[in-house]
Amino acid sequence: MNSATRFAPSAFVRTPPLRVLWILLAALLIAPVRPAGVLAQPGDPEREQVRAVALKAAELIAARGLEAAAAAFNRDGEFRHGALYVTVIDFAGVWKVYPPRPAGVGMSVINVKDPDGRDIVRDILSVARDSGEGWVDYRWLNPASNRIEPKTTFVKRVQGQDLVAYVGLYH
Repeated sequence: MNSATRFAPSAFVRTPPLRVLWILLAALLIAPVRPAGVLAQPGDPEREQVRAVALKAAELIAARGLEAAAAAFNRDGEFRHGALYVTVIDFAGVWKVYPPRPAGVGMSVINVKDPDGRDIVRDILSVARDSGEGWVDYRWLNPASNRIEPKTTFVKRVQGQDLVAYVGLYH
């Protein structure tokens, strides 16, 4: 066996063409883009906006009171636009502010479950009591699509009060 045959590449082992390497590189660069339907991740701009609105809503309630804050939450603007709105409940699970259905204010929602049987309101209250703030994931009817979809909600306890402000997003 001469030296040329000894070092010749096998028919089964080939170096990938440069084109394949470019395709793989492009795939790695595109992969971080979140396709529709994938759960929101930390650092996601939509998720950060939801968190910021909930934090600001809780601060407004603490500073100006629920009645003044509710007026801001119920009109289109900073706290309500598109599918984004602020909901407020007390620690008994009673709606204090619910912009999509203002007639529901005063109604107990403590036993509300998602289609999978998850106790949504109890989970929201648990996060508020135990941590003061955090995320709750569940599935709910998206009024825009009229389908049950995953929803992520940021929960914030109002300082010095037994109230919880929360804002969610569908994905």
